[in-house]
Amino acid sequence: MNRRTFSRTIAGAALGGAALARAPRAPAEQGTASPAGPPFKFSVMLWTILHELPFEERLEKVAEAGYRAVELVNEAQQWTEQEIQRYNRRREELDMVFDAACANRFGVGIPALRGAFLADVRAQLALAEKLACSNLIVMSGNVLPDLAPEAQHASCVESLRRAAELVEGKKITLLLENIDLEENPHYYMWSIPEAFKIVEEVNHPQVKVLYDFYHAQISGGNLIANLEKHADKVGLVHVADVPGRHQPGTGEINYLNIYRKLAELKYDRYVAMEFHPVGETVKTLAHARQEATEAARAQTS
Repeated sequence: MNRRTFSRTIAGAALGGAALARAPRAPAEQGTASPAGPPFKFSVMLWTILHELPFEERLEKVAEAGYRAVELVNEAQQWTEQEIQRYNRRREELDMVFDAACANRFGVGIPALRGAFLADVRAQLALAEKLACSNLIVMSGNVLPDLAPEAQHASCVESLRRAAELVEGKKITLLLENIDLEENPHYYMWSIPEAFKIVEEVNHPQVKVLYDFYHAQISGGNLIANLEKHADKVGLVHVADVPGRHQPGTGEINYLNIYRKLAELKYDRYVAMEFHPVGETVKTLAHARQEATEAARAQTS
């Protein structure tokens, strides 16, 4: 299932090869940022690329492009224990991690489903531990016509506070994601300023915002000002250009300035590429990573 389909079909929304491992690879971070490079790390949201290939080959292609992290939607939900072990072995051979997953089926903005949401978080934590995954992406769900916006906002806060109790002390961060209304015209959490306000009210170090620049641009822009104001609440950023969800440079977002600002703010978490490549996938991903690295390096040198 791809991310667009997943964002529309969560239950809350319904209510409102080894040779490559030994071969030389492009230089890349090994889970921490390089002193000579940007303060942030790089990842690829895997749903956007290479659907025709088996999972392990997709990992290999991402590693070939110089990345050492990938993000999942709900792929692991269907994996057997044997597949989990095999895929973990392969990512370890490639010096890779699963840095995030988005498989929770219930929106935090749906009060009637809070119990189901929390039960799902518990299940996701068990799977995340098996995958050594450090971030769980959560959605708000759709607008509830019979619920005042203030009440739905409060539901998001309360659900995340309760979920924060479940991740307390674990190496897991919960990430609330914004989705634009062109992708899902019924989605509640389209406003990035409101997402930051919710996380501010939750006030827990393991609850942050997934700042998706693609969705935020469609929803009103002001990307850098919001980043500067709320950098401490950002747990992950997603990268794709507007229109079309292709690589930076194909549309209207000035990602070079965004990378410079991230470096200036000493943002040290993941920058995840979530675009449909125009051109050959490995080369396009490698270029996107190198472009971001050079922009950030210029800012910090």
